[in-house]
Amino acid sequence: MRQANSLVKGMTAIALVSVAACSHTVATVSKPADVTPVATTSPKPAPTPVKARTDAPTAPKQAAVQAPKPATMPADTRKRLDEYLAKLEDALFDYDKSTIRSDASAALRDDVSVIRGILADYPNEKLVIEGHADERGSAEYNLALGDRRAHAVQEFLSSMGIPGPQLAVVSYGKERPVCADESESCWQKNRRAHVTAAP
Repeated sequence: MRQANSLVKGMTAIALVSVAACSHTVATVSKPADVTPVATTSPKPAPTPVKARTDAPTAPKQAAVQAPKPATMPADTRKRLDEYLAKLEDALFDYDKSTIRSDASAALRDDVSVIRGILADYPNEKLVIEGHADERGSAEYNLALGDRRAHAVQEFLSSMGIPGPQLAVVSYGKERPVCADESESCWQKNRRAHVTAAP
């Protein structure tokens, strides 16, 4: 009987150990294999082909070649121009003055329409305003006085709409008188501004 009890106890113990072994499972984690890390950067895009520059400097363009202006105007053209110029009236000045007086202002106003006609028919022509003085005074003083008179007329004509770039100014002082008598009436004729065409 004692043997039977011992046997039963032994069997019970084996059964308990077996049940415990079955109910308790151990999870095994497999160790990952050694893996060399791989770079995760994105691949570089292929280089974009370079286009030829459209704004690259080009060879300088040749300036349009203009035919040179003839040294002398054809005779028939000059004759027509001289007919225009003959219609122009000189602006006269008081002794030692460069102020445009009322009679000179009236003469220049009449001249404006003729000058416009000249510049319309001869757009490449430049008109010259000559300043003159009478014989009294030094040559240097009269050159300066003639210059002031010519500039006064240039400003007047510009104010009347004549393009300034088509008006040149020159002073002859007392070197080109239109009258040689020694009288006030003659000196008055020499104190003038005269508009003409460039030679």
